[in-house]
Amino acid sequence: MKKITLLLLLAIPALFYACGVSRQISEAKALGDCKYNIVSADSMLVAGYDVREFKSIRKMEDINPLKYPRLAAGLLTRNIPFSTRINLEITNPTLKTAALNQLEYRVLLAGKEFANGFINQRIEVPSAGGKTVIPVHLKTNAYDLVTDPSTRDAFTNVLRNLSGDKSSTPTKVTIKIKPTIDMLNKAVNYPGYITIEQELTSNMLVGGN
Repeated sequence: MKKITLLLLLAIPALFYACGVSRQISEAKALGDCKYNIVSADSMLVAGYDVREFKSIRKMEDINPLKYPRLAAGLLTRNIPFSTRINLEITNPTLKTAALNQLEYRVLLAGKEFANGFINQRIEVPSAGGKTVIPVHLKTNAYDLVTDPSTRDAFTNVLRNLSGDKSSTPTKVTIKIKPTIDMLNKAVNYPGYITIEQELTSNMLVGGN
């Protein structure tokens, strides 16, 4: 009897662990069935300038280096700091809770990756139409985006879109996200990426500003 009791006591933690892993897998799978929408963007800075200062810019050549000396200096040093926050809304149409403990993300413009990062916090989206908005912080060196002919026009349109320029052309961006699962205190990647493609428009200006 004592041996049976001991075996049960040893088995209980393993059962709890297995249940916890199974729950995480189920929650991560539910994320793949969720709908994603960029609802706004804010706190956008280019070389330290608020993006709204570029509202009248039609192309990069229009930028006056005397008016924006930090941007001109960035072109010389090949370092143009770019940062923003994209607010991503997740809607869960399934009957299961969707959740993750950590999220890797990559952001692409004109097919080229220009920012990536991690969100290290639990994010939970209730079932049956529940919604959660998560802030995705982007911080990168935009020099290549500005100088590469394949991305320059798209990046200029991003600036115009998010400055509130109503005459700007919507710009498609791609966000790839990969949840992780905690197994024995190790982060195990979800297989593949969940891909979100959406156009940025002038209507998305500046959520919180």
